[in-house]
Amino acid sequence: MNIGYCTITWGGVVGEPTGVTSVKDLFYRANGSTTDAIREIGAAGYAGVEMFDGNVADYAERPDALRGALDDAGLRLVSVYTGANFIYADILPDELHRIRRAAELAATFGAERLVVGGGARRAAGTQDDDYRRLGQSLDRVTDIAEEFGLTASYHPHLSTIVENPDELEHVLQLTRIGFCPDTAHLAAGGGDPAALIRRYPDRLRHVHLKDLRPDPFAFLPLGQGVIDLPDVIAAIRETGYDSWLMVELDAYEGDPAEAARISKAYLDRLLAAQH
Repeated sequence: MNIGYCTITWGGVVGEPTGVTSVKDLFYRANGSTTDAIREIGAAGYAGVEMFDGNVADYAERPDALRGALDDAGLRLVSVYTGANFIYADILPDELHRIRRAAELAATFGAERLVVGGGARRAAGTQDDDYRRLGQSLDRVTDIAEEFGLTASYHPHLSTIVENPDELEHVLQLTRIGFCPDTAHLAAGGGDPAALIRRYPDRLRHVHLKDLRPDPFAFLPLGQGVIDLPDVIAAIRETGYDSWLMVELDAYEGDPAEAARISKAYLDRLLAAQH
């Protein structure tokens, strides 16, 4: 398996402020230095990187700058992450416009995969039809990704209508998009990440690995929390998936490069022990 890392740790995640008034511009961003992130991820020994759509969009008019940074670090852009509400009919065309732009940029820089999260929770409560709307929207995301030669996958996420195993089951029955398990989000939502991977072996298209401390709540580098990561890797192997494992950590109190090194060392030991 190839091991990559997500740039989110350098600065944490923010949203593009213009998206408050123009949904078509509501990109995700890691609010730190992309070039520092790429350089330090490469130095930690990873082979690939995942970036937010907004950070990739920063290089739309200067593509050689991103290509040069990746080449210098010995990395490839594996995947681009984006998201949307997906359940509101009036804004869906603008959300899909932005997702199309993310897919186009991902393909421009040689990425293989488009990863999306979302499914808004309404202030008045989730409606019965929201899962149908989400499923239909995710099928449209899949169509867009395929137009650009990308594989699309859905990432269950805290704060959306797909947090727990029952919600995940519901939405996966309503869409053909692939499944991107995030070990910490699945665990925090009340699921067993390894069991959920085993439940959907034919849907596995991408993987996000991170660890979890439930109390006080925090996402952690691999091996520093409560998740049974050996069982997670065993479950992934059982599905026949033999591709990118992307380590992701939303924030870290210390040096983000240190977090990347901690997870890389842990994952190297774990993969070697299970080989």
